[in-house]
Amino acid sequence: MAEALKIGYSPCPNDTFIFHALAAGIVPWSGGLEVTLADVEELNAMAAAGRLDVVKVSAAAVAGILDEYVLLRAGGAMGHGVGPVLVGRCAKDGLAALDGGRVAIPGRMTTGALLFGLCCREAGISVEAVPMVFDEVMDAVAAGRVDAGVVIHEGRFTYASKGLLRILDLGAWWEAHSGLPIPLGAIAMRRSLGREAALSMNEAIRESLLAARANPQRAWEYVKTHAQEMDDAVIHRHIETFVTGYSLDVGEAGERAMSRLLVEAAPRARRTGPDSVFITRPKEPGACGPG
Repeated sequence: MAEALKIGYSPCPNDTFIFHALAAGIVPWSGGLEVTLADVEELNAMAAAGRLDVVKVSAAAVAGILDEYVLLRAGGAMGHGVGPVLVGRCAKDGLAALDGGRVAIPGRMTTGALLFGLCCREAGISVEAVPMVFDEVMDAVAAGRVDAGVVIHEGRFTYASKGLLRILDLGAWWEAHSGLPIPLGAIAMRRSLGREAALSMNEAIRESLLAARANPQRAWEYVKTHAQEMDDAVIHRHIETFVTGYSLDVGEAGERAMSRLLVEAAPRARRTGPDSVFITRPKEPGACGPG
């Protein structure tokens, strides 16, 4: 009997929506799956330690795991108008006012932290980054424990309810900076499992997402159970925002976006082309050329 694959993703609605059918066995996986749900920064650390076979990681963490993992084309979070947001109690003086201040980030390996660092570099300012779990950031800003914070996930929709103001939309900054969609997260799979297994898992994730879209009510209980105290309207908006066409396949634009982010994230990524980052598409029947 095939050994169960260890797979990890976050309890956020976009991930549980995408993976419900696979986790529930509606889309079968030979040998079964051992599922771990964890905060994105914890998943990044688990991938860095090689503890999972298939794992959702922040795009910013990809550069550090490419020797052991390849990215699948499906299941990730990427798009336009979906990026992290820098928020504070006052926004009128913009990013420059944070020079020398303390800013909460949702973990050092997250895409939000990377984008904020790039913005600071461009603006020529220096801040003290204060890592914390993503759902603690807004309260820390509201309470004055930090001067500002980078919010991700549903924080993009709910920061105003905490009395906070947007200082900078980091996703919009990236799109203007690069001309590309913002890659937030991707699904990585161990290279040692082989290309055919990666292609099979990629297709299984696609089928799982398509099953959720065809019958969203069937996935709802699973999504709702793991969405903590999020209300239904926010859950629906979260899914609509972060589950995009790029979640079915990153496409050429998605490949370019990830490669560009890797160049920004780590100098070693300059030697890594998109073909070695994402699993290549299976060759169409009768197609010629290298497989």
